[in-house]
Order: sequence, then C-alpha cells, then structure tokens
Amino acid sequence: MTMTNDIVTISGNIGNDPTKNQTRAGKPVINFRVGSSHRYLDQRTGEWTDGGTNWYAVSAFGSLAENAKASLHRGDAVIVTGRLKVKEWEANGKKGIDVEIVADAIGHDLNAGTSGFARRQRPAAVDAVQPGAPSGEADAEEQYAEPTTEDQDAWRAAGLSILEGDAEAEAETQEPSYA
Repeated sequence: MTMTNDIVTISGNIGNDPTKNQTRAGKPVINFRVGSSHRYLDQRTGEWTDGGTNWYAVSAFGSLAENAKASLHRGDAVIVTGRLKVKEWEANGKKGIDVEIVADAIGHDLNAGTSGFARRQRPAAVDAVQPGAPSGEADAEEQYAEPTTEDQDAWRAAGLSILEGDAEAEAETQEPSYA
C-alpha cells in the first residue's frame, strides 16, 4: 500500500555502487541507496553532533539512468529530487516500511567536492532506415555522437578520464595522478 507520493529533495551519500537493469519494456533503470544523516551544532558544547541516518532506495529511468550509471559511485555525495513512495510491507511475520525515491534529477553535492559535466548530444531523429538496424531503429550505442575534441579537452581539464576510444594513447599522454 502506497502511503504518499510527494516530491522531495534529499542530500546524502551513495551507499552502494549503482546497478543498472532494464524494465520489461527494455527501458534502462538504475537502483542505488542513499544515506542521509542529520548533523547539528550542539550549542552547549560547540561541537558538531551526528544524528540518525535515514536510508532511501533511489531508482531512475531512461537517459537519467544511463547518465547516473556513468557518473555515480559508492560514497559519492549526491542531491536527489523525485517522487517519494512509502510502502508498508509484511513478510514472514515481520512488518516494515520501505522508502523509495523515483528520481527526476540527480547531481553531485558540490558542498562536498568538485564535479565535471559533459553534455550528451541528443539522438538525431531517425527518418530513414539505417543499414543493419531493424525497423528503422538505430542501435542504442549509435544514437549519441562521439565526443568532440572540445568535449574531451574539457573532460581532461576537469580531471576526468576518457574511457572510450584509444585508451592506450590517452594513458601515454597523461601524467600520473597522485590523488
């Protein structure tokens, strides 16, 4: 039974590496958990005090799922906005509540560090049947154009590595990272 369906925004840390799956219709979906802890300044002692941690299951679909899988890792500080779903459950004589957020937007929390951004080009409309593609549909990998030289330079300037293409040539031109 769903108790609520409100829009919420949370900030916290990813508790597990995101996992990517597909819906029955073939739409990409990603799932991960976010722990959000409350910290406050104790006025009596002048020290920061940790409160409890709330855990949320987060899911995202479509291009958000694909981009999140390429960008997010366990331990990353993130901000998630989406629809809150609270579900009561009962199994094997136990009762509980699951709290899930179906994400509309996910981003790194820049209060905790820096991040790089690379805009993905939208797929061009497919007007004609492409060779080798069934029913006029392009392969998912061919829907996005290859990153331009400017994109790759921006990624390097932001400290990001380029995973596709000639990785060996890229590794030869980069200085070792000591971070």
